[in-house]
Amino acid sequence: MLDQSEISYGYRWIILTVFMLVIIVNQLLWITFAPITVEAARFYGVSDLAIGLLSMVFMIVFIFVSIPASLMIDRLGFRTAVGIGAGLTAVFGLLRGLLAHDYSMVLIAQVGIAIGQPFILNAITKVASRWFPVGERATASGLASLAMYLGILAGIAITPFLVISQGMEGMLVTYGFTALVVGIIFILFAKEHPPVPEGYVEKDVQTFAFGGIRQSLRSKDFVLLLIIFFIGLGVFNSVTTWIEDILRPRGFSITQAGITGGMMIIGGISGAVILPVISDKRGKRVPFVVAALAASSLGLIGVTYFTSFFFLLASSFVMGFFLLSAAPIGFQYAAEITSPVPESTSNGLLLLVGQISGILFIIGMDLIKSPVTGSMTFSLWLLAALMIISTLLSLKLKEGPSG
Repeated sequence: MLDQSEISYGYRWIILTVFMLVIIVNQLLWITFAPITVEAARFYGVSDLAIGLLSMVFMIVFIFVSIPASLMIDRLGFRTAVGIGAGLTAVFGLLRGLLAHDYSMVLIAQVGIAIGQPFILNAITKVASRWFPVGERATASGLASLAMYLGILAGIAITPFLVISQGMEGMLVTYGFTALVVGIIFILFAKEHPPVPEGYVEKDVQTFAFGGIRQSLRSKDFVLLLIIFFIGLGVFNSVTTWIEDILRPRGFSITQAGITGGMMIIGGISGAVILPVISDKRGKRVPFVVAALAASSLGLIGVTYFTSFFFLLASSFVMGFFLLSAAPIGFQYAAEITSPVPESTSNGLLLLVGQISGILFIIGMDLIKSPVTGSMTFSLWLLAALMIISTLLSLKLKEGPSG
């Protein structure tokens, strides 16, 4: 008898590629307004906070839709569920472009795209486990996570240039048609299951619905991982959101703040390519999670303290490299320690707590910043302390079946 974990198919790379395209476009549409806040506020005649809401709404919607999306991924399969997410991204992305002159309609469209996001992101480990052998699953999850960072980086880098060349409406229409094309590509090329060879017996019996959530929460290691993701993703979301406000009191310009944020994403892209591959080759997860948290804590302290632009960029790269590369390894580790709970359930719960902490940390940093100078140094030290705590908690994790 053959075990699916021993079988690999060349078509798995096609599946992963079209899935990554959907992730990239969804993240691109999420981050669209972040690098053009001032221009967008002027175009729509609203406040900067109203433009920030166009991005913040993704975190809010994720909290309510994540668990239902995970359950649908388990029941309908990733092709149908991700197809729903890609369809919502395409339809509302195009609607956003066609009604780009109306802020209220753009906000509604953002909500529609946001609803599609968990149908896509919560399927990362499902795609990895369904199409990839055990020794490649962290790699596959890492590449899918890489797509998230590529989408963010593309949105930050490309959007301002499109606004200059095409105007606000032209930029949104371009993104809408891009989402439509990618959605069609996914439907045409995505397949739910690899071909089943003669002699293969399905061994992956899974627990569905809320029973799977309860079963996951019975695992001490998974609960620790939830706390770690709560801290780690919250730190990343809040630091990237407030990067300009963090650096301005130290005399850094808007351009330098943008470069610093971009360097963090570039570091994450590099880490998502490198560390999960090494984790797969070593067959270990926990040592990489521990090392990544410790190193990213040092990077955060550098971002908090350095006044030299060179050392600031180096710290930002280190923070992104290790913190963002820990996510795909953590996703795969969670899938292994909670089996036979569906991968999308553990994946979705980890992303869910990160969205909650992101909102809390973003609001908290704004509330406790210095009323005189606007400095966020105190809140950054609190975040650094939480990162150190998460590193200590990671030392309590026990290696899963892969190790």
